[in-house]
Amino acid sequence: MTVLEREQRSRGQGRVSSTPYRADIDGLRALAIALVVVYHVWFGRVSGGVDVFLMISAFFMTASFARRAESGTPEPVFGYWARRFARLLPAAVVTMIGILVTVSIAFPTSSWPEIWSQTWASLFYCQNWELVASAADYYDRDTLSPLQHFWSLSIQGQVFLLWPLLMIAAVAMGRVSSASVRRSMTVLFTIIFCASLAYSIIFTATDQQAAYFNTFARLWEFALGSLLALGVARVRLRRWVAIILGWAGIVGLVSCGAVLDVQGGFPGYLALWPTLSAAAVIIAGTSGAPGGPTRLLSSWPLRRLSAIAYALYLVHWPILVTWILLSGTSSVSLSDGAIIVGLSIVIAFIVTYGVESPVRRLTRASLRRAIAVVVASVLVVAVPLVSWETAEAQRVASLPIGDHPGARVLMPGGSELDVEADEIIPIGSALESEWVTLEGECTDDRRPTVSLLAETCRERTAEWRSNATVFVIGDSHAQQWAGALTPIAEQEDWTVVALLKGGCSFAPEEPVLGSAEECEQWREAALEFALSQQPDLVFVMGTKTAAESDDERVLRGLNEYIDPLVDNGAGVVLLRDNPRFSEDMFACIELRGSEAPECRRNAGDVLAASNPAAREERNGVAVTDLTPFLCPDGLCLPVIGGVAVYIDHGHIGQTYAESMAPALREQIEGFLSRRGL
Repeated sequence: MTVLEREQRSRGQGRVSSTPYRADIDGLRALAIALVVVYHVWFGRVSGGVDVFLMISAFFMTASFARRAESGTPEPVFGYWARRFARLLPAAVVTMIGILVTVSIAFPTSSWPEIWSQTWASLFYCQNWELVASAADYYDRDTLSPLQHFWSLSIQGQVFLLWPLLMIAAVAMGRVSSASVRRSMTVLFTIIFCASLAYSIIFTATDQQAAYFNTFARLWEFALGSLLALGVARVRLRRWVAIILGWAGIVGLVSCGAVLDVQGGFPGYLALWPTLSAAAVIIAGTSGAPGGPTRLLSSWPLRRLSAIAYALYLVHWPILVTWILLSGTSSVSLSDGAIIVGLSIVIAFIVTYGVESPVRRLTRASLRRAIAVVVASVLVVAVPLVSWETAEAQRVASLPIGDHPGARVLMPGGSELDVEADEIIPIGSALESEWVTLEGECTDDRRPTVSLLAETCRERTAEWRSNATVFVIGDSHAQQWAGALTPIAEQEDWTVVALLKGGCSFAPEEPVLGSAEECEQWREAALEFALSQQPDLVFVMGTKTAAESDDERVLRGLNEYIDPLVDNGAGVVLLRDNPRFSEDMFACIELRGSEAPECRRNAGDVLAASNPAAREERNGVAVTDLTPFLCPDGLCLPVIGGVAVYIDHGHIGQTYAESMAPALREQIEGFLSRRGL
C-alpha cells in the first residue's frame, strides 16, 4: 500500500492520455484496506487485500515513470527515492513511536527485545526478512507483534528502491534496440512476472511460512501492476463485458479471504485470485460503462477512506494487537470490533491530516527538505530506541541474581533460604539468554563429519583432565535439562557434548516439527556419531507431554536408539518431560502476577499420574523424574524460589534448570556409582 499518487490529480501537466486520473482505483484501494481491517478484526483472517495494495502501488509508480520517460522529463532516481520515503516515513514513524510508548506501558517485558528488533527492521524496510528469520527459527517465542504488518510496507519500500533502477535499465535497453518506452518496460516486467511467479509457486509449496514474507516471491504482484499500467489504456471492452468483468472482480476480491486460506496458502498461484480480481476491476473501469462498479468505487465514502488508507493500515493492527493483549482473548465481538475500527479511523485521520499531508506539502518542491525529513524521521525513532535498550541492559546487569534460590527452596534445608530481592528473575527483556547453550562449538575429534550434525553440536570441555564424556541428544526439551547437568559436569570435570535440534526428538518414530527428511538424517547421524565417540553417559528425553493434557507417553521408537548405546557401553539417563501449556507462562506472570490461578495447573491435568518411562529402567538405563521440583505438592507453579520456571509455553529456563542440579545429582547418584563415575 502507498500514499495517494497526487501526480494523477495534476491534470494537463505532461500526462499522456493513457493515464488519466481514475477515482475508481482510489476506491478500489479503499475497498482493499476495508477488507484487510474487517478480516483482521472480526474474522482473524487475512483477506488478500495487501496483495492488491502491492499491485496498485506498482501500477501508480510505473504509470508515473512511463509518463515522464515518454515526455522526456524523467525524475532523477535519488530525488524520487528521497521524496517517496519523505512521504512514507513520517506516518510510519508516528505509528512506531506510538507502538513503543504503548509497549513500554502495557506489554510484557518478555516481548520487548523482539519488538525492538522489529522496530529497527520496520524503520529500515526489512521487516519482512526479520519475519522470514523468525518463521524459520524453532526457538522464536511467537509473540503477537504490533509491528508484524510492516512486512508488506518493507517489501513495498524495497520495490520502491528497485523498480526505478529496473525501469531506467529498460528504457536504456529500449533505446539501443529502438524499442519504445512501453515496449521495453513490458518485456522487462513480463520476464519478472513469469520468473517470480514460478519461484513463488515452488517456494510456497516447500516453505510457505517463509515464502509469505519473501520479497522475491512477491515481485510478480508488482510486475502485474506494472504490466497493467503499461497496457490498460489499450484495452477496449464491450459495455456488457466490462460490467460483468468489473462486478466479477469485486466479488472475487471480497470473497477471497473467506474462500481461501490466504495466511496459509499465499503467495504462490493462489495470490492470483485477489490480484487478477483487482486487475479485472481496473480493466473494466477503462470503459466507463454505466452499470459497472466504477460508480460505487468512485463514491465519496470510498474516496475519503482511500485518502486515509495508508495511515489506517498502519494503525489498525497495533490497536487490534493491544486490545487482544489486554483483553486476554483473540475473539473480537461485533461491538468491540466496532470500537477498534472506529478508533483506528479517528487516529488514521489525525495521522493523515496532521502529519502526512503537511509533510507532503513541505517536501513537494524541495529535495533538500525531503532529505531532511527522511533523516529526521530515522532519528526520531532511533534515538529513543537506543536509549531504551541501553537503559534496560543496565537494569538487567544490576539485578542481584544470587538472591534467588529457585528449586533449592524445595530441597532439605530450603525453607531457610529467603528470596531477598523483590523482582522475579530472569527479567523478561533478558529471556533469550535463558536458552541453555554450551559455550563452544564441537572441535577436533568431537566435531562430526556430517555437516548437518556439526551445525547442531556444542561442547563444554573439562577445565582439567576430563573424568568422563557425557552426551545430551535430542530436541529443545533435552536442551533445557542440559542446564541442570552443566553444574554437575563442572564439579566432576566432565566433558559435555550436546547434539540438539529443535523440533527433532531423539526417537525414530516421533513426529517432527519442520523437515521430516532433515530430522531423520540428523537422528541417524547423531546415533552413529554417539556410538563412534563411546561416551560414558548419554542423557535423552524419555517421555513427551502434551499441552494442557495428561496424555504423557514414552517417546515412540525410543529403544531403537538407546539399546545400541547401552550395548556400546554407555549409561543412558532417561529424563521425564516437563508440563506444557496452551499459553506463555512467563507472559502470564508478567500480565497477571505469579500468584494468579490462571498461571498454575494441577499436576494431574498436565502430566500422567506416574512417570511412563519408569518401566524402561534396567541395567544400563536410569530414569529421572524432577516433577516434585516443578509441581510441588501436585501444583505446577510458574515461579519457585524467586525464579520463573518457564520461559514460554513449556520450556524451562536456564536459571531454574541450574537450581535443580543438586536434585538431578541425587537421583542419578546410585547409577553413577555403579558405573564408577
